[in-house]
Amino acid sequence: MIAEGRPVELLPVLGIGRIGGSAVESIARQPEAQGQISGAMILTAAFVEGAMLFAIVVGMMAVLK
Repeated sequence: MIAEGRPVELLPVLGIGRIGGSAVESIARQPEAQGQISGAMILTAAFVEGAMLFAIVVGMMAVLK
């Protein structure tokens, strides 16, 4: 599926990369908060991945209907 000239599957990957980069930067600034930051990062990445899969399923249902 293409949205605005970009593959829809690529956009969440960029978001997850940004989440990971921000988490690493935050851990570098506050090493004692590593556990909380890592947990929040994993949870947020899972939500982004879930939203991507939902969008793909809905898009495929619309196209194949």
